[in-house]
Amino acid sequence: MGIQADSPWALLLLAPLLVYIWRMARHTPRLQGTRKLAVIATRALILLLLVALIAGVAPYRTLEQRNVVFLADRSASMKDQDAVGEWIAEAWRNKSEGDYGGILSAGLHAVVDRALSEKPLPNERQYEFRTELNDQFTDLSKGLQLGSALLREKGGGRIVLLSDGSENAGDALRGARLLKDAGIAVDVVELASALERDAAIDELQVPTALKQGETFSFQLNIQSTFTGEAEIRLFEDDRPVTTASVHLEAGENRFALQGIAKDSGFHRFRAELFAAGDEQSANNEAFAFSRVSGPPIVLIVEGVPGSSGNIEAALSASLIGHETISPEQLSVELAAYAAYDSIILHNVPATRIAEKPMEWLAKAVGDYGVGLVMLGGEDSYGLGGYFKTPVERALPVYMDLQGRKQIPSLGLVLVIDRSGSMADGKLELAKEAAMRTVELLRDVDTVGVVAFDSTPWWVVEPTPLTNRDEVLQKIQGIQAEGGTEIYMALDAGFKGLLEIDAQRKHMILLTDGQSSTSMNYKTITDAMNENLMTLSTVAVGEGSDQALLQRLANDGKGRYYFTRDQSTLPAIFSRETVLMSRTYIVDGTIAPSVGDAGNWSALFDSGVPRLQAYVATTPKEMAEVALWSPDGDPLLARWTYGAGRSVAWTSDMIGKWAPEWVQWNRFPEALTEWVKWTFPQFDGSPYRISAAMDGGSGKLIVETTGDQYETGSVSGLAAALEEEEGEAAAKRLMPVAPGRYEAQLGEMEPGAYLTQIGSLSAAEGGSAIREGTTAGFVIPYSPEYRIGNQEGSELLAQIASVTGGRKLSVEEAEEAFRFEPVKLKVPYDWSRELLVIALLLWLIDIALRRLSLPWARIAAAVALPFHSLRRTASPNPNARQRADSIGRIKQRTAEKSKFYGQESKHEPPASPKTATTTRSCNAAASVTSPNRTKSGADAVNRQPARAFNEPPSQRTPKRQDAVANEKKDRKPSSGGKPQEDAAQAATINRLLAAKNKTKR
Repeated sequence: MGIQADSPWALLLLAPLLVYIWRMARHTPRLQGTRKLAVIATRALILLLLVALIAGVAPYRTLEQRNVVFLADRSASMKDQDAVGEWIAEAWRNKSEGDYGGILSAGLHAVVDRALSEKPLPNERQYEFRTELNDQFTDLSKGLQLGSALLREKGGGRIVLLSDGSENAGDALRGARLLKDAGIAVDVVELASALERDAAIDELQVPTALKQGETFSFQLNIQSTFTGEAEIRLFEDDRPVTTASVHLEAGENRFALQGIAKDSGFHRFRAELFAAGDEQSANNEAFAFSRVSGPPIVLIVEGVPGSSGNIEAALSASLIGHETISPEQLSVELAAYAAYDSIILHNVPATRIAEKPMEWLAKAVGDYGVGLVMLGGEDSYGLGGYFKTPVERALPVYMDLQGRKQIPSLGLVLVIDRSGSMADGKLELAKEAAMRTVELLRDVDTVGVVAFDSTPWWVVEPTPLTNRDEVLQKIQGIQAEGGTEIYMALDAGFKGLLEIDAQRKHMILLTDGQSSTSMNYKTITDAMNENLMTLSTVAVGEGSDQALLQRLANDGKGRYYFTRDQSTLPAIFSRETVLMSRTYIVDGTIAPSVGDAGNWSALFDSGVPRLQAYVATTPKEMAEVALWSPDGDPLLARWTYGAGRSVAWTSDMIGKWAPEWVQWNRFPEALTEWVKWTFPQFDGSPYRISAAMDGGSGKLIVETTGDQYETGSVSGLAAALEEEEGEAAAKRLMPVAPGRYEAQLGEMEPGAYLTQIGSLSAAEGGSAIREGTTAGFVIPYSPEYRIGNQEGSELLAQIASVTGGRKLSVEEAEEAFRFEPVKLKVPYDWSRELLVIALLLWLIDIALRRLSLPWARIAAAVALPFHSLRRTASPNPNARQRADSIGRIKQRTAEKSKFYGQESKHEPPASPKTATTTRSCNAAASVTSPNRTKSGADAVNRQPARAFNEPPSQRTPKRQDAVANEKKDRKPSSGGKPQEDAAQAATINRLLAAKNKTKR
């Protein structure tokens, strides 16, 4: 036993309580003696009880008891429920008398199967569960929460969890942390859930968007616990498609079955698995859906006419339509690109693609979902001048070689014509080309810029690129004016190169006109050759001196470029810079290694052909690299760019760099898979649809690709499921985040579902979809039937570790109740009793203060039994002496009373004189001495209480005796009237008797 206080701080109220009692004792003049003490004690006791109630003071007793709640996982994954019941019964038989046990069942929800009790089980061999629950999901957290509530009612204990740990709803680990805070440990018993012979279709994958006539693969992932033969059956809209016999190995099995998209529209696909001896049929189905649109068409843009035969043959074999054009035929209208499902750039240099087509290519991929495939060659990637172009932004690789240290240093001088003929945008594009070249160079490279008209001048003196921004700012300040003098500008550039210390030195000359003088340029080109310098020239437009510029490029051992489209100047400069500053072509015998190939992994199961060369690039951060070179360069990469997809193949397709690839028997299939991967993944739908299971209920998730919310007659977004037996009622989609909506679908059978997503029309009562978009989603079978969940054992171990519990084996049922009992404080709630006592004391307090009762006699009567008990318990040796004294006092009192009583009886009649004298004295006292009357009253008040308690018949004679004695002592008065004096004396006696009676 003990005393505890829930709120000890409230005991501080005792300090002001003591002050209050002290002031009450000092400042209560109305109450005196025992009555005052009783009031103070009662008031103090009331306040003390109230403080105890506020502080939660209560007695408690300490108990030592073992309370165990058995939490049985009864989900579908627990195949042997009898083993669970036997384990519980065995543990129950080994509990001690006084121990309590309870049983809970957990599935999607948790229920109490048997409340905490010390009684034995009806069946001591096996406990038979009596409750029903949803066994399609496992939510252990709800069971732990319910078990905690039961144990708290008994003051604590332990939970024994019997499960396989295959949780698929709730968060058991979070629930375990809450139990730790409550001081409740969880012991775990791991029970096997896997069947000896179980095969399941884990996943069926089909492209969500297909083209009519397109061949595709049914990708199946099958898990099995045994080795044996099986049969796979595929259905399209409940129509058989194909059947295949397969051999299953224990573990994971992957299969790919071919199909052809024949009819347009949405289609549901179902796969069924039949294996001999399979003990579980609920996991033998999987579902998928796809939308088939019109036949696909691919645009091939080839840099070398007639070089795309291998590509065309591969596409034709897969029934994919195609068109082949040259780069110059690319449309300047964006709408023209949306007509294709994918565009292939086959060894096309950027210098042959105009500015607008370059922009539309990137926009068609990012905004309209058109696919893009770049195939390598000597004029592609960095060699083709794609650095800092819109096409580079859409591809999964960078054109420059980032992080390469073996690249030789470069000294570059740009000689740019700034004559008046370079106006009308030519000079602006030339400056853009120069700035892009500066960005392409490294900090260790040196650059100089000469602008010329009739005379040359250095815009940027040859300097290392330590301050790149300053160089770009100076180039931006070039203005067009003056004539054209090429020789002097070329000579200035040559002299500037002589001062540069670099491993490679190169000059680029750009002009759109003809020199005003005829000079011997051979002397400059010969001097450049002697100093290992090279010269490339760029002629812009028909008015340029093409013959001179071509001769200079040939003599300078560089390249000559002619362009009518000034928008290609940045690409030309980039290409030229790349060719001079870096070694982009990597050659030799190259053995690719497989990386993140995704669904392309099956293409390389039998090996990957070798290469002879490729163009080096740098993969972007979010790109998936399917094939790597030994040097860490990407050979095959893909990624998603905006709404579309793009693929980069850095070797060629004509057999010069990849002869083994074009001869590979899977080459047509591989190329077709790359191209089809880039096909649009949507049909312009403004919604992205997905589904998930949320605690046993299906949840539809809709994400908008733009601002789809409308006002007016539209009340919001909704979804209507299209089922075989008809269209279900529309379900309103609730916004949960910007652009994200959800709807609860309730319990749904596994399958592929189609739905209409759109706005509810208020004109039709708010129940019809207006302008809906058809989409699909899949509800898989319950996760309870999945094979190979290896996380269950780890979860159970974490639960035991977090709560401080034990991990018991199947053979240790007797250990369930073998733990140190917890000493629990069980408080007794006496607040009601204290309130009743306080109320009674309050009533007593009121009575003591307000009622005029003989409190002294009451107190004496109350104390008399205690005095008697005390005298009996402990006799006083002076008791006899005190008794004798009291007896003598009583005897004297009796003698005195007797004496006065006898004197009154024999008193002679008063003489007239005496009466007159008495009357005179009384009158004088009453008239001249008011204080005397008061003293007389005080004298009367000071008489013993015993006198007041006597009846008037006993008191009056005594007063008469006193008066008679007084008359006897006085001398008789002469001339009085005896009868009158006697009457006055009698009157006075009656008044005194009445006064005494009133005071009593």
